[in-house]
Amino acid sequence: MPKGSPELTNARREEIINACEKLYRTMNFKEITIKEIGAITSFTRTSIYNYFQTKEEIFLALIEREYNLWCDDLEKTMQKTESMTKDVFAAALARSLERRPQLLKLLSMNHYDMEENSSLERLTDMKVAYGRSIRTVREFLKKYFPRLTDGQLHEFIYLFFPFMFGIYPYAIVTDKQQVAMKNAGMDYPEMTVYDLTYGCVKHLLENIV
Repeated sequence: MPKGSPELTNARREEIINACEKLYRTMNFKEITIKEIGAITSFTRTSIYNYFQTKEEIFLALIEREYNLWCDDLEKTMQKTESMTKDVFAAALARSLERRPQLLKLLSMNHYDMEENSSLERLTDMKVAYGRSIRTVREFLKKYFPRLTDGQLHEFIYLFFPFMFGIYPYAIVTDKQQVAMKNAGMDYPEMTVYDLTYGCVKHLLENIV
């Protein structure tokens, strides 16, 4: 880690993460390189290695940030809303993910290779944020459905979180994918992030709560 104030270090890290996020809006994971990221930062490409050893570590930091932003959103909802019906809860959780398309896009990636090519320290940082997201969703459930048992909470969490990894590919379809499905004779129902999430959460609540 380079010498300097914690403020400078954090600012440099955020600039790198922001650059990666900007590129990821128009480029895919394979196209993005440390060189590409460095080209839109205010310091040299080689300086990036003082903060991240691989581009995979930068992506993990972006996932970490997205998880934390999602948690912040859910916590704000809990602070200002005292009660929810199942319909309102499903809608609130769906809207929270609708506001985080970058998180859903990142979750659709191959995490095995990305995590393997990152240091244990950077991977742990991301897993801390992931763990926070599980605890926050658990607290979200307990606040509005206090009679849920630990078993019911566990069942919801470990059905809903794996489902999240597949939302983006179903909700965001490229023109090429649409043509391919048409050529294959597939009927593809257009579903939004909100539609998919709301339907899943409502179904889980009806069967678990």
